[in-house]
Amino acid sequence: MDLVQTLVLALIQGLTEFLPISSAAHLILVPELTDWADQGLSFDVATHLGSLVAVMLYFRRELYAMSAAWLDSVRGRGLSPDARLAWAVLFGTLPAALAGWLLHDLIATHLRSAQVIAVTTIVFALLLGYADWRGKRTRHERSIGWKDVLLIGIAQAFALIPGTSRSGVTITAGLLLGLTRQAAARYSFLLSIPIIALAGGFETLNLLQAPPTEVDWGAIMLGAVVAGISAYLCIHFFLKLLARIGMLPFVVYRLLLGGFLVFLFW
Repeated sequence: MDLVQTLVLALIQGLTEFLPISSAAHLILVPELTDWADQGLSFDVATHLGSLVAVMLYFRRELYAMSAAWLDSVRGRGLSPDARLAWAVLFGTLPAALAGWLLHDLIATHLRSAQVIAVTTIVFALLLGYADWRGKRTRHERSIGWKDVLLIGIAQAFALIPGTSRSGVTITAGLLLGLTRQAAARYSFLLSIPIIALAGGFETLNLLQAPPTEVDWGAIMLGAVVAGISAYLCIHFFLKLLARIGMLPFVVYRLLLGGFLVFLFW
């Protein structure tokens, strides 16, 4: 990988992991449109690790409070709002983790195409726009109950289909359930931590089982750092601007991208 490819792919991973526009779609499409060679599994693992470190650093205070409250709940000391949120993140991860384990080969073999990405990009753009328009936007993330956890967790499982967007579909579900934009985004980002860690662990296992290949450690380290910095800045500014801009810019972007893909590949 040359420097330009490394920087572009790392920036795309860092920015699109948390914006509701699908990182998987962009990482599939950019090499296809540029004729770049596949970046390799080790680079994917490194950039996901960078994104994971970024979200954990950004929410470090919340994670500390949630972890302490969760341990107290396990010891039978009551279920505080922070403990409920921690349990909501853990249980909300299960549907996507189970679906990823059962359907990984099917998705990797049959759904990683530009045509699928075009359809999911458009369909889930319309759903996001509808949720932002119709959602009541009155609830905080610490008000999430078990029904909400189940529905948002099931929604996250749909993000295994390229083009859906993990953050996009979970924010959509949160908005439909009455969460504010910021609450839906914060819960979505917290929910990303275990799922990115699980996906990274799965990719690492595949990497360890694959035949040894030459590793470009410079590109891997640079990719991880760039993805991490861009992901951190993306989370910060997205949450800051969300109340003002809403979801409309991302809906419009997805519709334009989907239309472009339909024109290009159909």
